[in-house]
Amino acid sequence: MAGYLLKNCAAIIVDEGNGPTVRRNADLLTNGPAIQAIGANLPQEALPADTIIQDASGWFVYPGLVNTHHHFFQCFVRNRADLDWTKLSVIEWLDRIYPIFSRLNEDCFYHSSVTAMAEMIKHGCTTAFDHQYCFPRHAGKRLIDRQFEAAELLGMRFHAGRGGNTLPKSEGSTIPDAMLETTDEFIGDCVRLIDSYHDVDAFSMRQVVVAPCQPVNCYRETFVESVALARDRGVQLHTHVGEGESPVIEARYGMRTVDYCAELGFAGPDTYYAHCWELTHDELRKLAASGTGVSHCPEPVYLVGAEVTDIPAMADFGLRIGLGCDGAASNDNSNLMHCIHSAYMLQCLAASTRAHPVPAPVDFLNFATTGGASLLGRSDIGRLAPGMAADLFAIDTRRMDYVGTRHDPLSLIAKVGIGMPTDLTMINGRIVWQAGEFIGLDESKLFAAAEAALETVKF
Repeated sequence: MAGYLLKNCAAIIVDEGNGPTVRRNADLLTNGPAIQAIGANLPQEALPADTIIQDASGWFVYPGLVNTHHHFFQCFVRNRADLDWTKLSVIEWLDRIYPIFSRLNEDCFYHSSVTAMAEMIKHGCTTAFDHQYCFPRHAGKRLIDRQFEAAELLGMRFHAGRGGNTLPKSEGSTIPDAMLETTDEFIGDCVRLIDSYHDVDAFSMRQVVVAPCQPVNCYRETFVESVALARDRGVQLHTHVGEGESPVIEARYGMRTVDYCAELGFAGPDTYYAHCWELTHDELRKLAASGTGVSHCPEPVYLVGAEVTDIPAMADFGLRIGLGCDGAASNDNSNLMHCIHSAYMLQCLAASTRAHPVPAPVDFLNFATTGGASLLGRSDIGRLAPGMAADLFAIDTRRMDYVGTRHDPLSLIAKVGIGMPTDLTMINGRIVWQAGEFIGLDESKLFAAAEAALETVKF
């Protein structure tokens, strides 16, 4: 693999472990999958012969974004005004949408994964976690295998969350029978995927997360066995918590979801939850004390309409926080860059009602980089420094969009927003997107294949 020398970057967001700083008029050198050096006027004389030198004048270079919650398959069920759920509770909406999800076939899961990851790469995301919990019986069990295939095609660093739902609708879940699995089926496939794909080496491109969908739609034993498997195999745990289900869990088990998960052992430094917008401050403190992290998905907050997730309190209590796009059922795009801006603006909207101050704009960039890496249990991604993975994106700021903004690269994405694709996205030392093209791929063919797969399903 060739190395790259990005010459004369206008700004590089460097983090050597003490928080991000701006290095002006500097070079960045990669060697294989890793960053080798960052500094002014790096010498070119001793570079390997296959090093590619790229003029980066005017570029702001950022660490690649780390997405910590998504549902790729939902890209095939988006821009549906008839499925608007702004007047429904989350539970009511799930009851309505799951029968539609259950119609997807294996090819849909593959092409929707290509669709989601392609959009993320265009907007600077270099590591993607997906929570794939939809396993219609007619689609078979190799849906996550197809997701790994899609990730390899695009060059995406991919963490697959093997989700599942085990509680029948007759016992209080929102799951149609066509999507149900037994706990044994679910755990057995988690084992198969871990054995087949999970890679713990540095700069791993493939990892597996044990991720039962949500407590409200699973038997207690599903969560108990998930914990046992994950701890035995050293993989991460993930589920949905605090998005409107706590009253249901309390009615069933006599406790809200945070206490329920803690009782089952589904909490700790190897565990993180998605959403958590309905949690009390006492519950947030419990998460912080146990080391459990939170993937904040800002875009669904617009649709839920109940309250803005209390990120200031989470930050003040010391929770590990990452950002996620979430699926197209509650966010019709897969643009994590946009989520940074949304997350910040939402907190500004609610600032006058909160006891804790809104975190600084740069903190929202951190949530999407080092915060996401922490949730996924990674120490080799999420920041730019020698020895770290060469995952990055670059924005050429010599445009009218950035006049008056270039003095503060750290705040730019949260405060101003980036309204266009990156000029370059690099993953694991390989440029996968540059100048409006996926390197080595024909986007028009990817589009046509995805549209053809979508046409095979009748909604």
